[in-house]
Amino acid sequence: MKHTLIIFIIGPIQFIKLNVLKLKKRNVMPPCLNDPSLGNHDFVHLEDVRLHYVASGDEGKPLMLFLHGFPEFWYSWRFQIREFRKDYRVVAVDMRGYGDSDKPKGKENYTKCFLVGHDWGGTVAWNFASNNPELVEKLVVCNCPHPATFAKYMGSHFSQYMLFFQIPMLPEFLIGMNDCASFDGLGEWVPNNKPTPDDIEAYKYTFSTRESRTCPVNYYRAAFNSENRCKNIIVPTLIVWGDPDKAFNTEMAELCRENVEDLKVKVIANSSHYVNTLNL
Repeated sequence: MKHTLIIFIIGPIQFIKLNVLKLKKRNVMPPCLNDPSLGNHDFVHLEDVRLHYVASGDEGKPLMLFLHGFPEFWYSWRFQIREFRKDYRVVAVDMRGYGDSDKPKGKENYTKCFLVGHDWGGTVAWNFASNNPELVEKLVVCNCPHPATFAKYMGSHFSQYMLFFQIPMLPEFLIGMNDCASFDGLGEWVPNNKPTPDDIEAYKYTFSTRESRTCPVNYYRAAFNSENRCKNIIVPTLIVWGDPDKAFNTEMAELCRENVEDLKVKVIANSSHYVNTLNL
């Protein structure tokens, strides 16, 4: 039995390593990421990190800031960028550790903005709006409950993949298996909006290195060692919830009313957790 167990553990690890080594080198950015209709690429230098972003729309218009989730990057907001740039200065950020933003090792706002976040970007948006309400005109969060709601109901709504992501090395190995084959299933994320081959290649390009996968997974690892400091939200808030959601139960959207003073909830049926990738 002891020998069988050793083989069972070592065998899959060797198999995973062999497949990870098959990763295609991606040194050239896919053309869709340089599409001028999506805006201009630039960087903002903060105190401890440099963040990459893509901006579109006139600078004199109200600011709308987009924060993506996992496993995504600024390109996830491509439909919203094209839609809202007519009326806003839209900025889609690569979150810390993602895409072309800095990737620290280990586990400016000058005016009011319309803040939009999805998944982990939603968590950042909730916390920013709770601590800096004077800088947020309106808050929009996609498929991410208020941190207090999540903490209160996580016992019955907790997703097993979050526990899996606590394992060292293995999650990022699996994401990279067979040349990042997990991204070939992008069409399953939003059944009614099939991605193009260029879209899939853009994701594979962005997550093609081990560092580009480990840093995003570290968000989940760090979350287990942090406490919720998100206060009640006083700015007008809209929750857009794609249903069904394999990560969180849809009922969690309405439960957020306990911590949001002015809340509207819009459920998008026949969608998914990745509601932001819908071309409505």
